[in-house]
Amino acid sequence: MLLPLLSPFIKNSLTSRLKSIEVFKKHPLEAQQKVFQELLNKGKKTIFGKDHSLEKVNNYEAFQKQVPLRSYENLYSYIERALKGEKNVLWPGVPLWFSKSSGTTNARSKYIPITPENLHHCNYTAGKDMLAAYLLSMPHSQLPKGKILSIIGSHEPSPWNRAARCGDVSAVLAENMPWYYALGRAPSKKVALLADWEEKITRIVEEAPRMNITGIAGVPTWVMVIIEKLLAATQKSNLLEVWPNLEVFFHGAVHFAPYASQFQKWIPSNYMQYRDVYNASEGFFAFQEEPNNTSMLLLLSHGIFYEFLPLPELEKENPTVLPLEGVECNIPYALIITTNSGLWRYLIGDTIMFTSKNPYTIRIIGRTKSYINVFGEEVMVENAERALAHACKITGSQVQDYTVAPIFLEAHQKGRHQWLIEFTVPPSDITQFTAALDEALQNCNSDYAAKRQKNLALELPLVQIVPSGTFYQWLQKRGRVSSQTKVPRLSNERKYVEEILALLNQTPPSVNYPK
Repeated sequence: MLLPLLSPFIKNSLTSRLKSIEVFKKHPLEAQQKVFQELLNKGKKTIFGKDHSLEKVNNYEAFQKQVPLRSYENLYSYIERALKGEKNVLWPGVPLWFSKSSGTTNARSKYIPITPENLHHCNYTAGKDMLAAYLLSMPHSQLPKGKILSIIGSHEPSPWNRAARCGDVSAVLAENMPWYYALGRAPSKKVALLADWEEKITRIVEEAPRMNITGIAGVPTWVMVIIEKLLAATQKSNLLEVWPNLEVFFHGAVHFAPYASQFQKWIPSNYMQYRDVYNASEGFFAFQEEPNNTSMLLLLSHGIFYEFLPLPELEKENPTVLPLEGVECNIPYALIITTNSGLWRYLIGDTIMFTSKNPYTIRIIGRTKSYINVFGEEVMVENAERALAHACKITGSQVQDYTVAPIFLEAHQKGRHQWLIEFTVPPSDITQFTAALDEALQNCNSDYAAKRQKNLALELPLVQIVPSGTFYQWLQKRGRVSSQTKVPRLSNERKYVEEILALLNQTPPSVNYPK
């Protein structure tokens, strides 16, 4: 039984969080101004604050002038000092936890400091808010009577400071979670934090069928691996035969649409809930509040100050950057954050779009570096996901993973996009699938449609089916198997595609996930 949610203390806590949510929804600008002042008060006591004269900053305009926008690489000189144990670098004190993340699968890892304030006032508070909002929207929920199966990573000692540890943000959160909340999570902590993913999957499959799992949390692609193994081990036809009280999947990191039909097949219930969550290494930013609205509520009083850079301004030397009050709906923005872990005007790399300003709700539309614009087509991840979902619906197929790269212009040959797709249910007619994919891309992206008109600049996409387990083996070969790793979806270069194709030339025709 999930003791935390049944205890009067936690019930009262969740009730109070509902009141707090209503406050920042009704007074969003005031909430952000309060966060802004709190961050400045902490920041002026740091080395970064002194270098940027934060003690002289008393308004947003001054903040923009004193603190330049930064990518991870631009901020790394400060992060490196914190990694080595230097005090008061980006935030007061010495951070003892770092989230290790590559964002996609780049060779160089990113180390994001996680402070006690970030753990408690951002991540855990947002987690309580998510649960409170879910239970409010589902008054007959049985979630409190079971456990939430969470697919998380691991952590290890820092190579720079023996007192600190680095790992997936999910593992950092699990390790520091209050004991009463940990009681409601599965698998056991020992299994959850295993570093060997093959052993972790095997142990989860052994443990989980004996538990009353009422919810799941994790990245869809990794959860799919667990479900496949679990159903094979239990010889059940669907997940409700294993966990009859399962009612919700809190998912994030990748767009869910291409995987929806497969999950509906595995969980044949009209009552099953799928809730989107925006929780990154840098903080917990948003969650889906309403069951029939996939937009996510932006969390405005959780230690994060937000700014927004219109995407066309991204490459400009002096771009226009907007605070919350300056945004408009249906315009793509690169997200900029200043956080209670010491990230100052940090370009996180995600692109979002507002769907409402009352309250402020968003959806993620891609990455600033995850798009294809080789031929002027400007295809974003959101376009690709929508087109894939349409093609799967038309052909009755189901996608496991994919990546896309350009095939460049050559003599007597126009350019095109090459899709490497791993299916759980492949289409019976790849020609029909390709046509449906192309048609949907044209319908949702006018730039792509213009380049495809009469094959003006782009030929029909080349869709190539790769064997089951290909992407897992590719990630494994690169040493990138973790709960936080995401397959790069779109790229303007052919590096990832060429690596995968080279791998396929070295492997048997069928590659399965490890047993």
